[in-house]
Formats: sequence, C-alpha cells, structure tokens
Amino acid sequence: MKKNNLYTILVLFLIGFQLQAQEVLTIENALKIALENNFDIKIASNNLDIDKTNVSTGNAGMLPKLTANVVDSNSIQNSTQTRQDGTVTALDNAKNNSLNYGVGLDWTVFDGFKMFAKLDQLKELQKFGEAQLKRTILLKITEVHAVYFDLVQQQQQLTALDTTIMISTKRLELAQNRFKIGKASKLEVLNAQVDLNTDKVTLLRQKESYANRKTVLNQVLAREAGIDFKVVDQVSVDDNLVLADLIALAEKQNPQLEAEIINKRIAELQLKQIKGERYPLISVNSGYNFVDNQSSLGFTSQFASKGFNYGFRASLNLFDGMAQNRNEKIAKIQLENSKIAIEQQSLVLKTELTTAFKTYMTNLELIDLEATNEAIAKQNLSITVDKFKIGTITTIEFRAAQLNYINAKVRYSNAQFQAKLSEIALRELAGNMSF
Repeated sequence: MKKNNLYTILVLFLIGFQLQAQEVLTIENALKIALENNFDIKIASNNLDIDKTNVSTGNAGMLPKLTANVVDSNSIQNSTQTRQDGTVTALDNAKNNSLNYGVGLDWTVFDGFKMFAKLDQLKELQKFGEAQLKRTILLKITEVHAVYFDLVQQQQQLTALDTTIMISTKRLELAQNRFKIGKASKLEVLNAQVDLNTDKVTLLRQKESYANRKTVLNQVLAREAGIDFKVVDQVSVDDNLVLADLIALAEKQNPQLEAEIINKRIAELQLKQIKGERYPLISVNSGYNFVDNQSSLGFTSQFASKGFNYGFRASLNLFDGMAQNRNEKIAKIQLENSKIAIEQQSLVLKTELTTAFKTYMTNLELIDLEATNEAIAKQNLSITVDKFKIGTITTIEFRAAQLNYINAKVRYSNAQFQAKLSEIALRELAGNMSF
C-alpha cells in the first residue's frame, strides 16, 4: 500500500514538473520577445543610430577645420657654389635641415546656403530611418501574429483529432462487444479498426506539423529552436474595425507612405543644395607656423621664423559647361518623381485597405456560419452515437457523422484564423501597432 502511494506521488510530481517545464506563451509575450531579440529589428535600429549620429553641424559643413602640420626635411649633398666674382665654394656631405610646424584653420562661412539644406537633409534621413524601423517592426509583428495564430489553429485541430480518436476507440469497443454477442459481423470490427488507425495517422501528421510550426515561431522570436511551449487556445478577433478610420490612420502613419513623403522632402533639399552652386563660395583661413632652416653652405646658415597668418578666399562659378543647369533640371525631375510616388503609394494603400476590408468582413461572416455548422454537427454526432449504440444506423453513417463533426471544427478554427489574419493585415496597412 505504501509502495502504491509512493508511486502515485511520484507520478503526480513528474506530471506537475512537465507542466511547469512547458511554457505557456501568450501573444503579448511572443511580441515582446520578438521586439527584443529579432535580428531584422536590431539591424534597422542600428541603421537608425547611424542616421542619428550623422545629424550634426560638422557633418553638414558648418564647422571649421583645424589641422596641425609638421614637416621635417633633411638632406646630405655634395654642393658647389660659384659666385659672381668667380669664387668657387665646394663642400662635401653638406647638411641641410628644414623644420616647419604649426596649426591651420579653414572655415567655409558661406556656400550658398548649402550647409543649412544639408543639415535639414540629414534630419530627414533620420526620419526616413525611423520610418524604416517602424515598418520593420510592423512586418515582424504581422509575422509573429501569423505564425502564433497558425499554431493556435493547429493546436485546436489537435484537440479535435484527440476527440475523434476517443470516438473511434469507443466505436471499436462497441463493435467488438457487438461481435462477441453475435449482433455484428467481423467486417464491422475491421472497418472500425481501419478508421481508428486512419485517425491515428492523421493525428501523427498533425503533431508533426504543429511541432514544425513551433520551431518556426522560435526562429521568428530569435531563440533556441528546441524550446518547448504551448500557445493560448483562443483566437480573439476585433470585429469593430471601420474602413474610413483605417484609411485616415494609414494616411497619417503608414510607414511606406511616410517614407515616400520624406523622400519628397529630401529631393527638395537636394535641389536647394544644387541651386546653392550659383552663389559664391567664401571661406576664411588662418594659422600659426614655426619655421627653422639650417644650411651648411650658402649665404645664410640658419633661418627661423614664427608668426600668425590669415586671409580669405572667394570663388564664383561663371561657366561650367552648362553642368549647373543640367543638374538643376535633373533634380527637379527627381522631385516630380517623388510627388508621383506619393500619389501612387496613396492610391495603392487605399486599394489594399479596401480589398483587405472586404476579405475581413467576409471572414467575420464565415466565423458565425462555421460556428453554427459546428454546433449542428456536434448535435448530429451526439444523436448518431446514441443510435449506433442501439444498432439502428450503419457504420458508414456513423463515420460520416464523425467526419462531418471533425471537419466542422477544423473549418471553424480556420475561419477564426483567417479572420485574425485579415484584422492583422488591416492594422499593418493602417500603421497601427497597438494590438
């Protein structure tokens, strides 16, 4: 008796341990893990950091350049000098040393306002990087939802298949009992056994598919492929989405449309920079230098100087082979293209939203219809089981009712899954990240 109690406690402990070891992964936790770990998001985030780093007055050319220079030149030569009076001076291995060092400053103080346009352009490129990161996050959210709720659907199908295994097993037991008392033929038992085996094969295939999708979700979450978990066995679909509201949201925060608008602003600033070439370029320069020269032969054996120098430089493009006009014309065409791209993307976005919304509404109707079908199929199966027990229906009719019920459950689960995908697609197009 004590051994039996000990065995029971051990079994309960192992079952509890197994349940604790298998993580119950909610969609919220899955999204959190993906946003923290996903490689695409990390890369997009790093690219945004690069864009932020580039936004600086120095990168726009507004700050001066200060350089330090040191030049040390030495030589050893055999030299001969002939003076005007005919005197010849010669020296072998004559050493000449020259040392020049100092600091210099060069500052462009006016370049036709190009530096200001450049700084604004760098800021727009940062906004473009933010839009790209947002789009990457939206795509990843969509992917996580799609894989997660596919797992929910497959988990529901596993439950349905477990149910059909129980029904088929019960049917086989009834057939065997009926055969023993002479109320059924051996053929009925064999048919029940074949159907049970068929259901087991279907269950094994479904378990394989379910396990593979788990691996895919782990990959999307950028974690170990072998981590085991269960998903919440429920699909909640928001049935209150309104097309007009989605279109309004998309016009404000769809990342692709936002990127096209930013590209237009970048094209405008590029044109402004090119037009700046028509203005003069003015820069100032200054420096402080030390010079020390030594020579073994010549009128001066040593020369040293130090001091401050300054000045300015101005230049104006008078003619460059019509390159300026050509560059401005190309920039204007590129600006026009960016405007066309905005109109095109806006039209594509509205078309995709309208189409996706129709699919969404159809899937909502299918949920209600398939729920009704499942309830009817369940009731039909219950009646069929009772009739089969008393032997008033054939095994073929029993099997048909059983398959109708399982298929109805699968279709209902799939309808929920498709409706959820439609909802996610609409939110992605609208740029709405609040799930």
